[in-house]
Amino acid sequence: MTDQKPKVQEIRQSEDRFLSSDIFNEQSHTFPPRNGQGTFTESSRDIPVYHNCDVLVVGGGPAGTAAALAAARTGADVVMLERYNHLGGLSTGGVVIWIDRMTDWEGNQVIQGFAKEVLDRLPPEAVAGPEKKLWGVKDDALAKYWRLRTSAFHGIVTWAPTIDPERLKLLSQEMLIEAGVRLVFHSWMSVPIVEDGAVKGIVFESKEGRQALYAKVVVDCTGDGDVFSRAGGGFETDIEEGDVHHSANTGFMLCGVDMETWLDFRLNEPDAFSELNKLGRETLGFFQAPYVSWRNDVALFLGPRQSGLSAVNVDDQTELEIRSHRFMQTHCEFFRKHAPGFQKAWMMLSGSQLGVRHTRRLEGVGRIERSQWPEGKVLADEVGVSPSVSPKFPVISVPYGALVPARLNGLVAAGRHVSCDANSHGFMREIPQCWLTGQAAGAAAGIAANRGVEPRAVNIAELQDTLRSQGAHVRSEAMAEAAG
Repeated sequence: MTDQKPKVQEIRQSEDRFLSSDIFNEQSHTFPPRNGQGTFTESSRDIPVYHNCDVLVVGGGPAGTAAALAAARTGADVVMLERYNHLGGLSTGGVVIWIDRMTDWEGNQVIQGFAKEVLDRLPPEAVAGPEKKLWGVKDDALAKYWRLRTSAFHGIVTWAPTIDPERLKLLSQEMLIEAGVRLVFHSWMSVPIVEDGAVKGIVFESKEGRQALYAKVVVDCTGDGDVFSRAGGGFETDIEEGDVHHSANTGFMLCGVDMETWLDFRLNEPDAFSELNKLGRETLGFFQAPYVSWRNDVALFLGPRQSGLSAVNVDDQTELEIRSHRFMQTHCEFFRKHAPGFQKAWMMLSGSQLGVRHTRRLEGVGRIERSQWPEGKVLADEVGVSPSVSPKFPVISVPYGALVPARLNGLVAAGRHVSCDANSHGFMREIPQCWLTGQAAGAAAGIAANRGVEPRAVNIAELQDTLRSQGAHVRSEAMAEAAG
């Protein structure tokens, strides 16, 4: 890495974004540029078919896990293909164990369904957050307390817990097995199988070599739109530079800490905390304060957040990983030396997967846009409701059209690559919203497979009823007509 100081941008919370953070842009690489030239021609060959199914979910992150469960509960034969050895994606292997807000500003849980079921089924010791009776409370002291514990924003207590990632891995796995989903770990999609503008399945790689997997409907939950982009579906890549939504890094946890001591320092010694921030930036070139976890002796770091490198470029991905592991060491040393509560800290764990926030967004039949935020309109094809970024705005209606490619059949998409503008991506990429869109996509895929129709032809009323039967919060058609 170069000795040149990175260009640091300090992002402040506002009515359009809720997170404050440093992000930095420094595009040098540890290794020199690659020298590959020319092409290599693969010979044609027959490959075995692994399985034929109704619904194939590619990617077992938050969206994929919810999608597989929802599809299986429609009676469909479901296969889940996942490149790692676990489910949960960034919420487990990426150690993004802070689950963002699921309540509106009055304290009502609006992201329900899979999100509620999976958290309710975790053991109490695996979840840390405010009691239900506190959701929506505007008491200054309580808001101050829970703000430091990532569960209060704009002076309001919300439901935004932290969780034990290993417990979530196990529970996610068991929920899918209970539902009859076939899990295929350690397997990576290579290319989609496309015929006449429709996705019919995929070719994937594993230790067994290349195999084909056919499905009536494919659900792209890769997070980067790997299936729909390679199948010829349209996508967007623009970003909101004044937000952290486009930055990337590998998260990590330090153990042997006393977070209550640290939080007391942050709350009661603001001048000293400000000086610590200043010293961190002077010493390291950037600074990342820790978040709480589900335990007092574990501190969570979801940065330093980096921009200017692409998470769909293998050299940039490598660079991001190298830097993040170095950051883990330097932050551990800095906090052990200077921060109250960290004198005995040690490096516990870095994420097994890169913390990618944004690469591609689907070009969909519908779209979630910044201009819709103030309207509060209940869309006719609503499949879920997202909290808004501040009390200034009502909740956001999430349309089914945001999951359906504009011009590609046989596929629906869910997770951080749904169809939305760059501003709306700032919250639609979060884990609860991925659970929401994943459940909607899975239910739609199951219905499409069962009815023998394309995903874009799924009956919206049937989809909404199916989601409600699975516990999701979807408002009625009457409300849509009244609002429109």
